[in-house]
Amino acid sequence: MTTERQGILPDGEIGRLIEAGAIRLADPAAPNQIQPASLDLRLGSVAHRVRASFLPGPNFSVETKLRQLGLHEIPLDDGAVLETGCVYIVPLQESLALPADIAASANPKSSTGRLDIFTRVITDNARSFDQMPPGYTGPLYLEISPRTFPIVVRRGSRLSQIRFRRGNDVLDDAALIALHDRVGLVKGAEPRFSGGLMLSIDLDGGDGETGLVGYRAKRFTGLVDVDRPGSYRVADFWEPIRRGSRPELVLDPDQFYILVSAEAVHVPPDHAAEMVPFDPLVGEFRVHYAGFFDPGFGHDAAGGTGSRAVLEVRSHEVPFILEHGQTIGRLVYEPTAGAPSRLYGTALGSNYQAQGLKLSKHFQAP
Repeated sequence: MTTERQGILPDGEIGRLIEAGAIRLADPAAPNQIQPASLDLRLGSVAHRVRASFLPGPNFSVETKLRQLGLHEIPLDDGAVLETGCVYIVPLQESLALPADIAASANPKSSTGRLDIFTRVITDNARSFDQMPPGYTGPLYLEISPRTFPIVVRRGSRLSQIRFRRGNDVLDDAALIALHDRVGLVKGAEPRFSGGLMLSIDLDGGDGETGLVGYRAKRFTGLVDVDRPGSYRVADFWEPIRRGSRPELVLDPDQFYILVSAEAVHVPPDHAAEMVPFDPLVGEFRVHYAGFFDPGFGHDAAGGTGSRAVLEVRSHEVPFILEHGQTIGRLVYEPTAGAPSRLYGTALGSNYQAQGLKLSKHFQAP
């Protein structure tokens, strides 16, 4: 390693971990698999349909649990359909032999979250999802549960991503205020900090004269192939939500919504950010399945002027009223352990830079 700086590891250090064998790839790295501060994870050749989600716990491997809970295996080399309401476990092409000073965490990719595909990475002997402790050595598996749309996946499909960190330098509110004073973390609004940058919902501004403030997913749709961007008509999968006489929205239980933050946010090149996925202090709903924000998101020099946070929202158990300006989540920031060679943005071909309200890349632009 060339540096012992604390923070989220940038792309150069991720590449060096691959070269050193700390990250092991079954196939050579795919184009753009290494992102500015994360690594995309690729599905392997088989999906295991299981009776229920599980954690192996400290005394078991994932393979042991699969022998106990597996229903049948589905080959993925030629593509396969994963149905809604089912749970699948897929061995990933990447495995780890982390150094003792480096830990990792995983999160669904942005497009995965916007398709309402629930994913979590599992490791051998794990007590929690999506977390790999310092020094973890072993395979990685992805739990996949499509919630709204049946999907088509294949070997090499990328649904999740992993970040590596040395230390734990999440910025407290005082540090966030200082960072905002230096580079500006929010544009067009007065920032609020409480355990992170507070974000609120936009149910009033809408999309110009159309008044579009969000989308509600339709039920009983056709398939979505996760590797076919720009292939599907919005009207076949989504119902538009337009600004009403009152700037509010009743979330129906078990419905899935795409909404957008009122604030335009900024992740400077020397930091990475993550949306807290669920905060019981702000309401009985889950927001933002896919929480990683890479260095350069919303950065002017990377084409990100005006980037807002798109929010994947699902209510829990009971109907819940969201009102315009209501707090809906927190964005926490960490410094990177060095400068990434490329920023999230236009030069990298990033799909969601300078976004407003935007569906996943699979749907055709209006």
